[in-house]
Amino acid sequence: MFTSPLQRATRTCELAGFGAVADVDRNLLEWDYGQYEGLTTAEIRAQRPDWLLFRNGCPGGESPEQVAARADSMVDRVRTLGTQVLLFSSGHFLRVLAARWLALGPGAGRYLLLSTASVSALGYENSLSGPVIQLWNDTRHVKAPELRDTAVQTQSKETSLWPQKQ
Repeated sequence: MFTSPLQRATRTCELAGFGAVADVDRNLLEWDYGQYEGLTTAEIRAQRPDWLLFRNGCPGGESPEQVAARADSMVDRVRTLGTQVLLFSSGHFLRVLAARWLALGPGAGRYLLLSTASVSALGYENSLSGPVIQLWNDTRHVKAPELRDTAVQTQSKETSLWPQKQ
């Protein structure tokens, strides 16, 4: 198990029962938004109408290629373990990670919407040469009242789960 060092990810990891065994990995940090930190997409587009995070990145923060390099490091790390791995991180980063899992460019992450507290599973079809998305953006667990309150309380972000080769 690996978690971002950010509070929401580590708290979600704890609530899921894995806090004591998860390793903190800075590669799982959310996208560095630089000068755009705290701004909404609408506020950014008021200044830059053609701006897209997954294409342009953020001034003073990370480019899509920089985020992809961190995602590639995590993909390599997970694949070398050869077992099931849980990752706790944030939405924009996990979207790039899934794109890189599929050997797509980081910009493809823009098509992979993730909701808060969602669960996703990446794996393989037949062999390691066939990476696939097995489950994406599942929030059924949040609809249960006892879990919905926990998810809202912690403002948790996505949990990505990586099953081993089938």
